[in-house]
Amino acid sequence: MPHQNATGGAGGAGKAGSTGAHRVREDFNPSGNETVTKIKRYTADLIDLCNDLDSKDPRCAAIAQTKYEEAAMWAVKAATA
Repeated sequence: MPHQNATGGAGGAGKAGSTGAHRVREDFNPSGNETVTKIKRYTADLIDLCNDLDSKDPRCAAIAQTKYEEAAMWAVKAATA
């Protein structure tokens, strides 16, 4: 069964247990906040996309992943304020 992304469609790069899902702790959402779920799902997809770009420019891919991770942290903080 394909993974469902935050909008209900089939997920592409992002899937449960992926690098992105692990880095944003996608399964950790004790409040059950739907906005937090979306933020984490979209961020996991972007991190996984950057993971695929690692062969082209590993440094840039790693920086992008870190920045997406940081952006998700701030977005979750805003969504739960």
